[in-house]
Amino acid sequence: MISMARFGTRDLDGAKTFYDGIAELLGAVRAYDRPDLVAYKTAEGGMLLIGIPFEGDATPGNGNQVGIQADSRAQVDAVHARALELGGKCEGKPGIRGDDPNGYYGAYFRDLDGNKMTIFRFGPPDA
Repeated sequence: MISMARFGTRDLDGAKTFYDGIAELLGAVRAYDRPDLVAYKTAEGGMLLIGIPFEGDATPGNGNQVGIQADSRAQVDAVHARALELGGKCEGKPGIRGDDPNGYYGAYFRDLDGNKMTIFRFGPPDA
């Protein structure tokens, strides 16, 4: 249903370094790179934009969160670890959420500006 999300940033160069590292693990590439905005695109067409706000300062939304679907639990673990290596803040270690051991496996983190993200996978453990 959702095909694009956008976060504001106070430091576009720092955001590029952070999101380049995550995009690499997800197979996403920069779709475009402008002085005020960078966009990452997956092979399926979904895009994440990071940019300087049109008006005012960039601030994280209270209760806002963007989710990225992973191909495996190992990819969830790797993206979460990379986010922390790049200066992100842990908001929930990788693991099963809920009672179904074959259900939602996810991890949560905040980027350098405090924007909250989740990386997740539905399904049984990796083979």
